[in-house]
Amino acid sequence: MLCDLHIHTSYSYDGLDSPQKIVKTALSRNLNCICITDHNETKGAVEALHFAFDKSILIIPGIEIKSKEGDILGINVKEKIENNLSAKETIKKIEKLGGVAVFAHPFGFLCNFKGSLKQLIDDYRDLGLGIEVLNASVVGNGNKKALDFAQKSNLFYTAGSDAHSAKFVGKVYLEIKKDNLSEDEVLEEIKKRNVSFGGKSGDFLEKINDHLKRSFAKLNHLQK
Repeated sequence: MLCDLHIHTSYSYDGLDSPQKIVKTALSRNLNCICITDHNETKGAVEALHFAFDKSILIIPGIEIKSKEGDILGINVKEKIENNLSAKETIKKIEKLGGVAVFAHPFGFLCNFKGSLKQLIDDYRDLGLGIEVLNASVVGNGNKKALDFAQKSNLFYTAGSDAHSAKFVGKVYLEIKKDNLSEDEVLEEIKKRNVSFGGKSGDFLEKINDHLKRSFAKLNHLQK
């Protein structure tokens, strides 16, 4: 299974394309599983689930929450979680809702995790924390730093395009060498680290162009 576990739709304040277009694009690129992780919103995931119910793709609901220290993905979360809580509070809420907490682009340029990641992991290791080590929109060596940190800290890891438009969907992905898994089974394979990576991040100019498009989308959202 090819899984892109970090995707935004037009329900994100900086997202461009509808959940329907995201699902169609994922199917056209032979992805078997995607996680919709809109900023502080789950409506996009619900819409994608309804649209894809008769299609050969697994949709995992999710959310991206902006904690005080940095962004955290709630994988398999079906309810909104408010922004601006501490990272500890955010992790606890994700766990309470039956989700899996994953630190998003923790070493990304301008979007890095600002708290003590090591201390947080030591305090909450029993909750099964993960880290995103391959993000197609990260500029610089943030992905390499994340992978090194995950390996040293003995964490499981994920990969995602961080697509804010259909164009970026599936740029990178996580590969699981099993077919037709449920969302719980996908997460179990990830926790066991029975995964590999695939795809290729965009070049520098492509990433900058993508971030500019996000900024324009954000401006349009603010003007509504």
